[in-house]
Amino acid sequence: MRAVVMRNRKLVVDEVPEPVPGPGQVLVETIACGICGSDKQALEHTDEFLQASRDSGVPTFLFDPHRDLVMGHELAARVIGAGPDTPFTEGQNVVALPWALDPAGGIHGVGYSNEFPGGYGERMVLQAMALEPIPEQVPPHVAAMTEPLAVGFGNVARTGIGPEGTGIVIGCGPVGLGAVAALAERGVAPIVASDPSELRREAALRMGAHRVVDPAAEDPVEVWRELAAPGQKLHVWVCASVPGLLNDLMYKVPRETAILQIGAVMTDDVIRPIVGIYKDISLQMCMVYPHEEYAKTLHRIAEGTLDAASLITDQVGFDGVADAIESLRNPDDHIQILVRPEL
Repeated sequence: MRAVVMRNRKLVVDEVPEPVPGPGQVLVETIACGICGSDKQALEHTDEFLQASRDSGVPTFLFDPHRDLVMGHELAARVIGAGPDTPFTEGQNVVALPWALDPAGGIHGVGYSNEFPGGYGERMVLQAMALEPIPEQVPPHVAAMTEPLAVGFGNVARTGIGPEGTGIVIGCGPVGLGAVAALAERGVAPIVASDPSELRREAALRMGAHRVVDPAAEDPVEVWRELAAPGQKLHVWVCASVPGLLNDLMYKVPRETAILQIGAVMTDDVIRPIVGIYKDISLQMCMVYPHEEYAKTLHRIAEGTLDAASLITDQVGFDGVADAIESLRNPDDHIQILVRPEL
């Protein structure tokens, strides 16, 4: 099959072997796949990306960088076949939590495994139990937004925050915008969103933020202080990958703030723990979120309460993927770029 292949730390378009589904797995053809910041990090900081998996004891994102890798995990696809003893509905459009099991029961991240190619290829193997059918009223390519938005919704849900709470979201890519929309859905106020991109700040307002901030001009914590009622507890979702930002926040936020770190800083970073201790700050690193939020996010898109389509700023074929990833260095131009094999 045709695919965008990470080979020798570069992206090339080439033919690769067809994936073959095993028991409990389906074969799908890619409809659309989002370009995630994690893909950019795996390409540009491969050694650090792999060392993080080894250091944390999480093999899900380990791959051999000397072999071909087909990335892409924010996906929408069409079922075309299945492995042994696996019921399937041919032609069904689906999204899926991006994981798969090898014959020994080891879990792999689809798009971060040499054995399980991702959505930058024409076809993929997915775990049947991880599928969610796309409702008929949802354009299938728009459903590819489910995964990044669900990360935002899920990491808001894990806090149990309600209308009495208040929040700051730092970084308004698809994950951060999902967090903003989740806070708005829960009646949280005020919601402050911070991003250097005007395009993304405007999207945050559409998603329900009460104030947006260009961090080069204003401090989001100070803006929050102007808006919050006395005694309101603050949650901060850090959806940006900026070294030093976490430590800076610990100095600025009020006592008993909860900080959730979602953005993956690939390098060592430094914090001063005693500051957080004196201020009784709660710090949580976020990876796994409540899985039910994945299906719920898809249904939000289907019901029209979450305008995912407005966040898609470009669509490219395989030949345009390398340039698209390069363009994401400038977030003023894009929120989400989709890879479409037929383009």
